[in-house]
Amino acid sequence: MALTRLEIEGIGMTSQRTRDRMIQRLREQGIKHDALLEVMRKVPRHLFMDQALATRSYEDTALPIGHGQTISQPYMVARMTELLLASEQPLEKILEVGTGSGYQAAILGKLIPKIYTVERIQTLYKQARQLLDELGYRNIRTSLSDGSWGINYEAPFDGILVTAAPEEIPQALLEQLAIGARLIIPTGKQGEGQVLKVVTRTTETDYQEQVIETVQFVPLVRA
Repeated sequence: MALTRLEIEGIGMTSQRTRDRMIQRLREQGIKHDALLEVMRKVPRHLFMDQALATRSYEDTALPIGHGQTISQPYMVARMTELLLASEQPLEKILEVGTGSGYQAAILGKLIPKIYTVERIQTLYKQARQLLDELGYRNIRTSLSDGSWGINYEAPFDGILVTAAPEEIPQALLEQLAIGARLIIPTGKQGEGQVLKVVTRTTETDYQEQVIETVQFVPLVRA
């Protein structure tokens, strides 16, 4: 059944006014990319989680989406996306690892022409694919797959964004970066000092790594 305009726009704690307050908070937290902020102001985050949690959608906190997974806090979605958009080369084709609820893909899909996103949990994959389709996205291709493998047959990518934390960066993802492309990824053991990194592929064999800040993500589980 198609989503109604009221469902998309939200009311009360899911209304546009609440989204506007979220954007003001993101600006205060240092997010400066105007196009990104405008997209986050419009995308209905409350639709990407269980209805029982919808009134908390625009709080600056990660929330459970089932199967031991979470939807990242708005600040982290904005921060990782802003780091990706800071690439010096054009962004035409991006890989997201860990579709989850589909919210991060929805943000990317409004900013970048082609998005490929992979999810290993079938229920989340189906829910995200259906919602993204109902919201009218035609430039996001969802796949049911182990994210640590990436999508080799679609490589190279102009950027890769990972929404769960492996203990070590998967070599397959590094190899699927185009020269000059960025990998935005949290790494480390859960509860033991995970950090957000930007890894830039400088040549066929060389990579430049930068630590951005400490973070807390669910682990990237490999099949």
